[in-house]
Amino acid sequence: MNPIQLSHRLKQTFSDYLKTTFNVNRDLNHTELASAIERSLNVEGSLTRGPYLEITPPYVRGESIKSLVEEGVLSSSMLYQFPAENLPLPLNMPLYQHQEKAIRQVIQSQHNIVVSSGTGSGKTESFLIPILNDLLLDPTPNVRALLIYPLNALVNDQLARLQHLLKGTDITFGRYTSELEKNHKDAIAKYPNALPNEIISREQIRNENKIPQILITNYAMLEYLLIRPEDSELFTQGAWRFLVLDEAHTYAGAQGIEVGMLIRRLKQRLGKERGQLRCIATSATLTTEDAQKAQDFAENLFDETFHVEDIIFGNVTLQNPDSDHSHTPSIDSYLHDSCYKLLDAMRTTPVELETIAIALDDAGI
Repeated sequence: MNPIQLSHRLKQTFSDYLKTTFNVNRDLNHTELASAIERSLNVEGSLTRGPYLEITPPYVRGESIKSLVEEGVLSSSMLYQFPAENLPLPLNMPLYQHQEKAIRQVIQSQHNIVVSSGTGSGKTESFLIPILNDLLLDPTPNVRALLIYPLNALVNDQLARLQHLLKGTDITFGRYTSELEKNHKDAIAKYPNALPNEIISREQIRNENKIPQILITNYAMLEYLLIRPEDSELFTQGAWRFLVLDEAHTYAGAQGIEVGMLIRRLKQRLGKERGQLRCIATSATLTTEDAQKAQDFAENLFDETFHVEDIIFGNVTLQNPDSDHSHTPSIDSYLHDSCYKLLDAMRTTPVELETIAIALDDAGI
């Protein structure tokens, strides 16, 4: 996605909408007024500002997957079961600190967790690595982990990620949403490149007893699955151990009550007592201020025990991890006249890198 093109397209769409809604020249008698309106909409800054570029500071790093294997936290199978080209990061590359802590809390401490960190900070790996580690240690078939998303678009995004990660492995996975084909022949025609370990039809689940170890769905579909007799095999087989709610901040208010009750019904259907399911919630915007609030929220939602240390936040650093430069600029530095002059210049003409460096140095950044 090109942000420059996107911003221009959004501006043009908004402008077209306004000109259509307030079409003053329908009778062709107000051409001059219509032209004046169009000129005013084309003035720079009249409808939109930006786009703006925000540089996100790097997250604090922790141990690598390889180090965690050597320490005994993760199974040694993690080093060779997944093709290197499929992995989201090299085995010897340091994880983010919040990823490492999440893995340790789930695997070593056997705790439920909440991971609250920014977009693109690897929240998915925080729960996928413990799930995959569990499946490598115990390859029992049928459902092991249920991943719940609020939207089908997010389900499909996670499915694409698993297709890449689990290619060439024996770990089975699949989505169960309204988009899942009923007939397997139709599914093959629709998804000719589906993986051998991917469940792509309802017929596979209902008639062939091919049940994914990692099941992805949305909460609305989970409601149907719990009441449909033909899908009961999902809940009567498998070593159910993980329940993941991504985008957990969406489950607030009335919707939060509904999903909380749904989770309780799921545990009752599975015959699971408190503490027998590892519950994981992730969010980019849940809270960054009060771990106690996040703990209370998670306990009410899952009806499970969470500890304050189980609320894991992503911590950023302003220091380049590959540099010994320890200077951290003050907030006032960004209010320096040099910064304002630089921004004004960049809005109208290309600015040489040397000029940018000098202006930032003058500002003390």
